[in-house]
Amino acid sequence: MIDYLSIFIFFFAVIDPIGTVPVFIAVTRQFDERTKRMIAIKATLFATAILMFFVVAGEVILNAMGIPLPAFQIAGGIVLFLFALSMIFGDGKPETEIKLATSGNETAIYPLAVPSIASPGAMLAAVLMTENGRYNLIEQTLTAGMMLAVLGVVFILLLSATWIYRVVGSSGASIISRVMGLILASVATSNVLSGITTYFSL
Repeated sequence: MIDYLSIFIFFFAVIDPIGTVPVFIAVTRQFDERTKRMIAIKATLFATAILMFFVVAGEVILNAMGIPLPAFQIAGGIVLFLFALSMIFGDGKPETEIKLATSGNETAIYPLAVPSIASPGAMLAAVLMTENGRYNLIEQTLTAGMMLAVLGVVFILLLSATWIYRVVGSSGASIISRVMGLILASVATSNVLSGITTYFSL
C-alpha cells in the first residue's frame, strides 16, 4: 500500500493552495463578495476537470504516442524538479502569477484555474501518481481522492482568501511556497531515480 498522507502532502506541495490565495485576491479585487464566490467555484471546478482528465487519459495519450512510462517518469521528474527550483529560487508562485493576473486577463480560468491551481507540475503529477503499471485501480482511485481533497482545501482557502491574506500576507505566502518547492524537489528526485531503476532494470 502507498502512503496516502504522503500523496496528500505531495499534491499540496505541487498545487500550493496557500500560494493561490494572493493570486485569487489580485484577480478578484474589483468584484463583490458574491462574484468572488462564483469565481472561486468556477476556478476550482475547471482546475478539477483538467487534473482529472490527466488522471484518466494522461497515460492513454502517452501509450498512443509510444512513450514508455519510465521515460516519462524520468522526464516528468526533471520537469517537476525545475518547477520546484523556480518555486524556491525564483519570484515564487504568488509573485509570478500576480503579474499574470494584472496583465488584463483577469478571469477565473486564466490565470487562476490555469496555471495557478492546475499548474503544469500538477498535471504531470496527476499522471505520474496514477500509473497503471505501478498502482492498481483502488490505489489510483484513492490517489485521485487525495488530489480532490487538496482541491477541496484550495476551494476553502479561496472562500477565506481575504482573511487568510490578512494573516499570512504576501511574504508569508511566498515563504510557504518555497517550502513546498523544497518538498516537491525531493519527490521529483525520487521519481527520476525510480524511473531510471525501472527503465534500465537495475
